[in-house]
Amino acid sequence: MKKYFLALSMLLVIMSCSNDTNDQNNTAKTISSITFIGEQVIPDGTKFGSTLVGGLSSIDYSNGNFYLISDDTKAPIRVYKASLTYNASVFSEVKITDQIELLDDNGGAFSTPVDPESIRVSGNSIIWTSEGNINQNIDPFVREATITGKYVREFEIPSIFEAKTATEVGPRQNGVFESLSVSYNQQGYWVGMELPLKEDGEEPVFSRDTDSPVRISYINKATGKFEKQFAYELDKVTREIIGTGFNFVVNGLVEILEYDTNKFLALERSFTTGADDGGNNVKIYKVDASTATDISSIESLKGKNYNKVTKTLLFDFETIRDKLSSIPGGNGKQIVDNIEGITFGPKLENGNLSLVVVADNNFSAFGQQLNQFIVFEVLP
Repeated sequence: MKKYFLALSMLLVIMSCSNDTNDQNNTAKTISSITFIGEQVIPDGTKFGSTLVGGLSSIDYSNGNFYLISDDTKAPIRVYKASLTYNASVFSEVKITDQIELLDDNGGAFSTPVDPESIRVSGNSIIWTSEGNINQNIDPFVREATITGKYVREFEIPSIFEAKTATEVGPRQNGVFESLSVSYNQQGYWVGMELPLKEDGEEPVFSRDTDSPVRISYINKATGKFEKQFAYELDKVTREIIGTGFNFVVNGLVEILEYDTNKFLALERSFTTGADDGGNNVKIYKVDASTATDISSIESLKGKNYNKVTKTLLFDFETIRDKLSSIPGGNGKQIVDNIEGITFGPKLENGNLSLVVVADNNFSAFGQQLNQFIVFEVLP
């Protein structure tokens, strides 16, 4: 009988972690550290209905559900609903439960390519971003949809973020609106660039430190207008290129999460081709924008005097690489995959918040990758 009640108690704990509805008010206020709970992987090739589950570029938690946006550039542009089952000790399951198609402003499926990157659910609204396609002169955007995917509005972006054919100004390809957060006061949204504007600074490299500030902008929910901005300085690329052939390196800001006024978690991801362990190095920083300069009126940051945000390392994923999965049928090396999404989840049984990250597997287009989910406990 005692074993029965113990099992029942554990079941109720796990259910509570999957159905807590405190969502956007589940903010940490103070964060001293995070501790690893566990990992789950959705197998490559998994389908929900007729769509392939992959490209999971962002994750959010609201109304007792997790929401995942896929960066598939072709219709249906989609958001998956998911349930994650975990407690303070064990992460046991991730399950896709539903699919929401995001519709264009005519109420139909998108006919032109978009590049979905980030999602937040605020009340009964889905806020989401597209990086557009700078090389094809397609503008990035930030849009609002209903919880069922119907178009509501598109926020007017400042001209500095519009696609340009000029080589010396404007956003870089695949370097635009990668990160998104609901503001701590629930009155607006923060949207961040992955890479610097060309007129603001260089892309990070491995061989030397660069001046690589990315802009994070505040959008007023009531007016739909972009307002203040501050600058976040990117780290250098973590690793040198190994081998020859297709060579590529990048380090960018891939997600943000405001947990107190002007206090953020920032997910920064470095990638280098040629490594046999995936080539990703991922870190979470605590960011303080309290003394950062409002740079919204500065057209180019090069040579300007201003205060950037301060950043303090909270967690380096290298510390848990040996606890993570390897590619099935691969070389056995454990993978920190292309982690691009972060959200606070429900509270654990001890009252502490959970934190969940997800990796974009790029639909394994560049070699097999993982739909990787990792759960942490947040310590105040």
